[in-house]
Amino acid sequence: MTTTITRNEAEEFLFNEAEILDDWRLPEWPALFTRDARYEVCGPGAIDPVTDSPDSHLFLVADRIDRIEGRATRLMKPTAHAEYPHSKTRHLVSNCRVRGGENGETKVRANFAVFRTKEDNQTVYMGEYHYVLVREDGAIRIRAKRCILDLNSLSNQGRLTIIL
Repeated sequence: MTTTITRNEAEEFLFNEAEILDDWRLPEWPALFTRDARYEVCGPGAIDPVTDSPDSHLFLVADRIDRIEGRATRLMKPTAHAEYPHSKTRHLVSNCRVRGGENGETKVRANFAVFRTKEDNQTVYMGEYHYVLVREDGAIRIRAKRCILDLNSLSNQGRLTIIL
């Protein structure tokens, strides 16, 4: 296994992504991804959330780049009633570990807690991120981002209307 991205570079990249999401600069978010990227959020009842495929298991989100771009655009519109006005969020990223990779890819695992407040309701989404990062045209990009929620259900959260 080799890595092309250091832990420090990966952390800075993940922290930057969290800041973009918290600042609701969503039009910038798709530019962090490669054109063949995936953004996935496993369902809370996933049997093996690390290896399950959205082709054969229920995922809350299973987006390719066109859906990633559409999601970012849609959430910025006043017609996105669930997020207009926008929630206040704080994406906390910790325990970042570079796990190696092959063919120019670097696998990164990190813990997350996303705090969301909207209309005097507070919710917390916690879990772990699994990224595949690559260098593309001199910049770090996301080839894959999988969010694994450490929740038994979304009953307390109600729904997932923000980007993890």
